[in-house]
Amino acid sequence: MTTLVATSVVRGSRQGESHGGVYLLDLEQGRGALAIDWNTAGIDWRGRGWDRGLRGIAFDGDRVFIAASDELFEYTPDFELVDSYRSPFLKHCHEISCYKRRLFLTSTAYDSILGFDLDANQFSWGLSIVADADEFRAKPFNPRGQQGPLAENKLHLNNVFCNKKGMYISGLKTGGMLHYSGRRIKIFVNLPAGSHNARPWRDGILFNDTESNAVRYVTPGLNHVFQVPHYPAEHLTHTDLDDSRIARQSFARGLCIIDDHIIASGSSPSTITLHNVDTMKTTLSVNLSLDIRNAIHGLEVWPFPVRAD
Repeated sequence: MTTLVATSVVRGSRQGESHGGVYLLDLEQGRGALAIDWNTAGIDWRGRGWDRGLRGIAFDGDRVFIAASDELFEYTPDFELVDSYRSPFLKHCHEISCYKRRLFLTSTAYDSILGFDLDANQFSWGLSIVADADEFRAKPFNPRGQQGPLAENKLHLNNVFCNKKGMYISGLKTGGMLHYSGRRIKIFVNLPAGSHNARPWRDGILFNDTESNAVRYVTPGLNHVFQVPHYPAEHLTHTDLDDSRIARQSFARGLCIIDDHIIASGSSPSTITLHNVDTMKTTLSVNLSLDIRNAIHGLEVWPFPVRAD
């Protein structure tokens, strides 16, 4: 049985209301259960993202890492809080990714990628990215030091992914997916504006084409497109709130690979959908909330056994 884990954000909510949470989704049963509700009044909201909820998800052995806006949390597989970690240069984090003995986080406000040492349990590496005309420059810095990049958020970096070929970075304003080899950084492939969760997969690129309300798998010869679920307006809740921060319907964000054929994508209001890229069929769609403010953010395959309650 495959289980997915998803984080959500609730934009526009107030302290004392749910700001999002963590869900475990049983694909066999087609239903989700709330594992963490990010709503406790005991949370110190200063510096914890306020209404930004929980973000990226990553694993290291039996350690579960979940990012909030400005803080990295470590949990057990039973969602008991172990510890939390901060850097003065972590702000408005989006996605996170483990590679070898380092966990990488997007620090969107600082146009940077931070590296967290999984053995020393501290931030140990930083990379500031600057757009210079049609080129990019990458400058390392100490994420625990006093000197570093300014909080300018010019590129709105929202995703990082690593493999043996290098680091892949993308954002709303990068114009494409960047490749960092360890020495230089350059455009690897062009992407539509506003894309999320871009990463190499098989012989192409997988990403959420958020502005087009779609998920795409693009190869040199093919363009596989899956439309994001859309609900009748009368089924949605909290649509009467006048707040520009509220998520719109069909906002595609959150993406993971289940096997060599099936992918899972997230969207708002919080919905997780499975697609088969070979048959071009949507095989399952599970809605967790019809609150228009509630949007999926992080999405991964859950690598641990799930207890039967």
